Amino acid sequence: MVVVFGIILLALALFASELVPVDVTAIVVMVLLMLLEPWTQISPAEGIAGFANPATITVLAMLILSAGISRSGVVQILGRRMAAFAGTDRRKQLAATVGVTGVPSGFINNTPVVAILVPVISDLAHKGKTSPSTLLIPLSYASMLGGMLTLIGTSTNILASEIAAELSDTYPRLHAFDVFEFTHLGAIVLVVGSVYLLLVAPRLIPERIPPEEDFVEEYEIEGYLTDVVVGERSPIVGTTVEAAIDHASFDADILQLERDGERFAEPLGKKEIRAGDTLRIRTDRGTLRRLMRADGLSLRGGPETESDLVPEEDDPMLVEIVVPRGSFLVGETLATSGFRQRYDANVLAFRSRGELLRNRLEDIVIQVGDTLLVQTTSDTLDRLAQNPDFIVAREPDRPEYRTDKILPALAIIAGVVAAAGLGLVPILVSALAGVVAMVATGVLQPNELYESVEWNVIFLLAGVIPLGNALQQTGAADLLGALVASTASALPLLAVLWVFYLATAILTNVISNNASVVLMIPVAAKAATEIGANPFAFVLAVTFAASTAFLTPIGYQTNLFVYGPGGYRFSDYFRVGAPLQLVLSVVTVLGIAAFWGLT
Repeated sequence: MVVVFGIILLALALFASELVPVDVTAIVVMVLLMLLEPWTQISPAEGIAGFANPATITVLAMLILSAGISRSGVVQILGRRMAAFAGTDRRKQLAATVGVTGVPSGFINNTPVVAILVPVISDLAHKGKTSPSTLLIPLSYASMLGGMLTLIGTSTNILASEIAAELSDTYPRLHAFDVFEFTHLGAIVLVVGSVYLLLVAPRLIPERIPPEEDFVEEYEIEGYLTDVVVGERSPIVGTTVEAAIDHASFDADILQLERDGERFAEPLGKKEIRAGDTLRIRTDRGTLRRLMRADGLSLRGGPETESDLVPEEDDPMLVEIVVPRGSFLVGETLATSGFRQRYDANVLAFRSRGELLRNRLEDIVIQVGDTLLVQTTSDTLDRLAQNPDFIVAREPDRPEYRTDKILPALAIIAGVVAAAGLGLVPILVSALAGVVAMVATGVLQPNELYESVEWNVIFLLAGVIPLGNALQQTGAADLLGALVASTASALPLLAVLWVFYLATAILTNVISNNASVVLMIPVAAKAATEIGANPFAFVLAVTFAASTAFLTPIGYQTNLFVYGPGGYRFSDYFRVGAPLQLVLSVVTVLGIAAFWGLT
C-alpha cells in the first residue's frame, strides 16, 4: 500500500504540474506498477490490460463516431443558424451558445463539440460586437453539463461505468450504467447550470477582450511591428528573405515585403530582396536598432491597427490558433517544429496560460492550450482548419463538410444509442458497429479512422486503469474507505455523500477527470459499504463530480481550448466556476438521494 500511495502521489504531482503531458504521466504510472510488481501486485499482463479494457475501446469508438458527426457539418450548421438567430443581442448570443452546446454534448463526445464550436462562437462574438470572453467560458461549461446527460457524453462516464461493473463482485449493488441511467438527474443539472450561465455568469465574467478591439491591440504587438527600408548599400541586398536575418543573433522575422506599391506576404522565403524594398519586421525596439545598424536599414514606421497590418480582406490575414492535446506542436518550439516552413505562416505573438509573449518566439516551448496569433493566407487557413493538430478560432471561408452525409451520420448515432439503451447489445458492441456503419456509408473514409482518435485520451485511460486495480488488490482502497467511513459518526449520510462529491470535484480540477474516477470510485464504494450506505449513490456522486472541472483552466481540456481565444486569466475560471460548483454539488447530491436513496 505504501508503494501504491507513493505512485499515486507522484501521479498527482505530475498531473498538477504538467511537467509532462497527462498521457505520458499515465504511461509512467503503468510502467512503475509493472516494474514494482512484488509490491503493487500488478503483473505485466495486468499492467497493459487497460488497452483492452471495454471502457478504452468504447471511448475509442465514440471518438470516431463523434468525428463522423463533425465531418458531416451538422454541429457547425446548427451553430451558425443559432448565431444568425442571436444577431447582436448579447442575451440571445449567450442563450445560443449554451443551447447549441449542452444537448449535443450528451450524445457525442463533448471535447470535439467545443473544438468545433470555438470558431463558430468566436465569429459570433466578433460579428455581434461582443467580447469573446463573455461567451467562451459558458461554451466550455455547457459542454461539461451536457456530458452528464448520458453514458456516452464523456469518456469519464464510460470509464466510471466499467469500474462499477468490475467492482460488482465485491459490491453487489454496483453495476454498469445503462445509457440513460442518470439522464433525469443530468437534465436537472443541465437546466440548473444553464440558468446560472445565463443569469449569473454574465455578471462575473469580465470583458477581457473589448468588443471593438483588433488583434494588434489585443496582443499589444504594435510596438513589435516596424516597417524599414533597405538601403542601397545594405548587405542583405540580393539575399533571400529567409537568409536575410541571422536568427541566432537577432530575434526578428520578416513578415511582409513591399515593392513598387505591391505587397508580398506568404510565402516569402525565396523572394530576393532589392534596394528600396520596404520590409515589415517583427522584433522589439532594442533588437531593431541593432538590426538596422548591421543591415543598413532605415526606419519608415509601423502598423497601428489590424487594418494597417492586413489591409486586404483575404490575404494575408490574422487568425488565432489553439494548440489541443495530441498536437505535434506540444512540447516543441516554433524552431524545432518547422511550423513556419510547413504552413507558410508567421507567428506574431503567443498567449500562454494567460500571459502574452512577444519575444524569443522561436524558443518558447509550446503547451496544450497555448494560443498563437498567426499571419497567414486564406489557403493556408483552410489547411490549418482541416488539421486536427490545431483549433482555428475562425471558420474557414471554404469549409469542407460532407453535408450529404448528415442524415446517415445522425441515423448511425441514433442506432448506437437505441441499441445500447434498449439493452439489445452492450454499448461497446453498438459503438463498434456504428464505426463500421460510418465507413460503410461513406461518412468517414477508412484512413480517417486513425486521425479521428485522440490517442492521448486512449493512452491516458490505458495508463490509469491499472492504478485503480492496484488500489483494490493491495487493499489501499479499503484502507482509505475505512478512514473516510470513520468520520461518518459525526456526519449524516447526506453530508458524507456531499463530502465525496466535493473531494472529487476539487481533485478533478487539478488532475485528469479520468484519473479522478479511477482513484475515487473504489474508495467511495468501500466507504459507503462501511457506513451502511448505498454504494451506487456514492459512485454516481463521484462520476458527476468528475465532470465539473469549473475551477481551473487545466482541469478539463475544453477549458484550455477557450483560455487563449477568450483572453482569460487563471482567476476567471474560479470566479465563475466556484459558485456553479457549489450550486451543482447541492443539486446533484440531493438529486441522487431522491432518485437512488442513501441506504
